[in-house]
Amino acid sequence: MKRLFFCLLMAFVAVIPLKMQAQIIDPVQWTFAIENLNDNEFDLVATATIDPQYHIYSTKMPDLAPLPTVFDIQTSEFFEAVSEARDLTDVPLYYDDIFETEYKQFAGSAAFAQTFRKLKDGSFPITGEITYQACKDGQCVSLAEDVNITYGSEPAVIEAAEPVTASGTKSNIWAMILEAILWGFAAILTPCVFPMIPMTVSFFMHGEGETKAQGRFKAFMYFIFIVLLYTLPIAIIIMVTWLVGGNSVTADIFNWLATHWLPNIIFFLVFMIFAASFFGAFEITLGSNMVNKSDSKQSTKSLGGIFFMALTLVLVSFACTGPIVGTVLIKSTSGEFWAPIVTMFAFAVAFALPFALFAFFPNLLQSLPKSGGWLTSVKVVLGFIEVALGFKFLSVADQTYHWHLLDREVYLGIWIVCFALLGFYLLGKIRFKGEKEVKELGVFRLVLIIIDFVFVIYMIPGMWGAPLKALSGYLPPKQTLDFDLNRIIEENSEKVIEYVDAKMANMAVAPQGQAQAVAAVEFTEEPKYADLFHLPHNLKGYFDYDQALAVAKATNRPIFVDFTGHGCVNCREMEANVWSDPRVKDMLRNDFILCALYVDDKTSLPEEEWYTSAYDGKEKKTIGRKYADFQISKFGTNAQPYYCLMDHNGNLLMKPRAYDLDKDAFVAFLKDGIKNFKEGTYYQHVID
Repeated sequence: MKRLFFCLLMAFVAVIPLKMQAQIIDPVQWTFAIENLNDNEFDLVATATIDPQYHIYSTKMPDLAPLPTVFDIQTSEFFEAVSEARDLTDVPLYYDDIFETEYKQFAGSAAFAQTFRKLKDGSFPITGEITYQACKDGQCVSLAEDVNITYGSEPAVIEAAEPVTASGTKSNIWAMILEAILWGFAAILTPCVFPMIPMTVSFFMHGEGETKAQGRFKAFMYFIFIVLLYTLPIAIIIMVTWLVGGNSVTADIFNWLATHWLPNIIFFLVFMIFAASFFGAFEITLGSNMVNKSDSKQSTKSLGGIFFMALTLVLVSFACTGPIVGTVLIKSTSGEFWAPIVTMFAFAVAFALPFALFAFFPNLLQSLPKSGGWLTSVKVVLGFIEVALGFKFLSVADQTYHWHLLDREVYLGIWIVCFALLGFYLLGKIRFKGEKEVKELGVFRLVLIIIDFVFVIYMIPGMWGAPLKALSGYLPPKQTLDFDLNRIIEENSEKVIEYVDAKMANMAVAPQGQAQAVAAVEFTEEPKYADLFHLPHNLKGYFDYDQALAVAKATNRPIFVDFTGHGCVNCREMEANVWSDPRVKDMLRNDFILCALYVDDKTSLPEEEWYTSAYDGKEKKTIGRKYADFQISKFGTNAQPYYCLMDHNGNLLMKPRAYDLDKDAFVAFLKDGIKNFKEGTYYQHVID
């Protein structure tokens, strides 16, 4: 087990999710039915029961307006569409001050229908999807509802809709769960917890007058109580917040935790304090009174006594598990509102599992390694990892507020030194107070040392511009490097190419010269906020939507809008692994006007640009607030990254893409967007 732990421990270096995602809400219940119009034609009727706080929209909406309700029914040899979907519920037109247009929106309930013609008699399946947007107090989310009904059957009630969220949401939560499980196993092998396993198991298996079955039942309840004690408190706090303010309040709280300087600085300091405790500088303990009161009530063998026994374990082990629990909770607040609950549950299950496992299979205790100095080594290794993880929070605040304290080379330097010291510690060249000299290396310790130093060597070229794709999501952007060798080479290569092109242009005929003039229009005006933001791979673009749109019109190119953020791990991974593809870089450079909108930036807007959002009623005073509001109000999502291909009027050319590392799919996305722009074809969710 000890050796297995050391192998699992290194997995933490590669499993560090810190990702922003959309909030999942589920405000609509759908019912589908078939209504025959005559012998050959019928209506598919969809009735929506809408949460009182929400509203949805008509099937016919103006170009610049919220997303319409769209029927996408798959026709077959049995039937064909006769008409477009239509509203059955009639309501007065609503005037939108933001979009300056009128449209219909429905609250409470709404009915829609689409007419079809039968091509064959008999019963047949009708399948497809209805997509729509639901809004509440300025918070909107795009949703999709599966249609699955059989012609000739009774009306079917379909389960509530599942939201259309950014790609990668499921993988994000599973990554957090995996990390929580690993932390749970790490907590077991700490000096405060590991020695308690055989003592606890013996208590359950050697009770007077008890059968083995009774002992195992009590061990199982002990396991359940440990899980509840770790999970219920955070669940109660989050659920109370959600019940009082709903998803929007919970989302605002998590967004504040993820991007504001104050919580990030606090998290950084907490990690440093926890790391210092792991290094042996001091012990973090709870008050003795609390522990003694809990311990005094565990003498009984009733379920109440078992509960207090579990509580005593949680309290006594806090000195070692406190830093780990803090790590799990802090990192999981970057996900859905339920992510901390799920990740803490995963941590608790992994932490409590050995107590139940050894109680059910006591023979396994014989293979359990004895307590010793290796437990101290575990704490020290965790301390080095805590230091590395802690600087991620300081880096987020640094990028968001443009302090330039932790540019890429500084951040990398800290990680290189930190993991180099970890390697020397494992070699026995560094010892902390009270530790014995390492006189020989075991095979697994040697493997761990090799992995650690390989990781250090891998990071070193990043100081001069190596992409370090495996760490791209966890490092400051390459643009913050003071000396980027790759960028210098690329810029000089471009200058040579520009010089050659200029010479060729002097010799070329007029049409070629005109083409050069059109390309030059793009950067006749300095990009707004160019002193704050930079694009990867030496790409050129804009950071203000209106300016990018104006340039797109002037150059007759589609616009590539990138909703991104300083603290967005997935954004950096996409830029390092997908944008770096030569095909992608070429199209972004030559075929689109690139516009990166940072939704978490804290830079204040000029006072004359402040405005009050009609969606949440709050005044927008920063760049990040402005573009977060723009993304939510226009696209119904607050997930990053979020890529939109648009024409000069703000119409979508393709269905937006989110986090997806499939390079070929991204290339196809760009090519299809260019094709649709030239043909004047738009994505159906935005226009009639």
